[in-house]
Amino acid sequence: MKFTFPGIAMHPDFSDRVIGFRDFVGKSRLPYDDCGHGTHVAGILGGNGVCSSGRYAGVARNCRILSGKVLDHKGDGTISNMIAGMEWVLKNQELYQIKILNISVSMGEVESKKSMEYLLSLLEAAWDVGIFVVVAAGNRGPAAGSLSLLGRSKKVVTVGCHDGKDYWRNGHSCESYSGRGPVEGELKKPDVVAPGTDIVSCNASFRRIPMGFWNAYTEKNGTSMSTPLASGAAAVCLQKYPWYSNEHLKRKMLWSASDLHEAWSKQGWGMLNVAGMLR
Repeated sequence: MKFTFPGIAMHPDFSDRVIGFRDFVGKSRLPYDDCGHGTHVAGILGGNGVCSSGRYAGVARNCRILSGKVLDHKGDGTISNMIAGMEWVLKNQELYQIKILNISVSMGEVESKKSMEYLLSLLEAAWDVGIFVVVAAGNRGPAAGSLSLLGRSKKVVTVGCHDGKDYWRNGHSCESYSGRGPVEGELKKPDVVAPGTDIVSCNASFRRIPMGFWNAYTEKNGTSMSTPLASGAAAVCLQKYPWYSNEHLKRKMLWSASDLHEAWSKQGWGMLNVAGMLR
């Protein structure tokens, strides 16, 4: 069971596996996505590629998805919405058997440090009850210490973006603005990196037409796209090794990552290696 935060449209690539939806922005009881972010993230994580004959399938094609909407139509959110979302996850973790929490949302400095500390404590509480928490590094790089506040805890897996040397000259490469460590103390972040530029996934603005579907996929960039790759890898690993705890799963992910010979503040342990996790 995966829980992802930005909202979701009922895309054919995963609509039969969306088992629940919660709106922390408005009051809708039906799934929707008016900014497109969450649908794209969900497709990377668990789309089966039915609209593309499998070409644009996600990582964990059989996972069930539980979605919470914390971003508005502009893709903006509030710390109060995030707190409400995290409280809901903790309250319903056993009911829905939530195993993995994907947070493709980043935060910079906030006015209320007390609220931020409380939110971070909720993230750590989710980890403590066994949920594998995966958080985006954010897109405020490449300055040192530009990591999203949500990714600075030792009890989350923080995912940055690395697209490879071929993308370095490309001005829109996510790699160039992926959030960087270090964080205060001895903690090294991010934990891993994954591709995040020109990622093709499900489009919330798809349309049904007589011959099938129109505009079913779109490209997006950012560490929000890198994060569900790691979450999907975790789901596939849990499918093979269902007895793994979140701590065991984290060790498998970090220790199997491919070293890119970059600074730790940029690559963490290295590039996500799904095949390595499954060996």
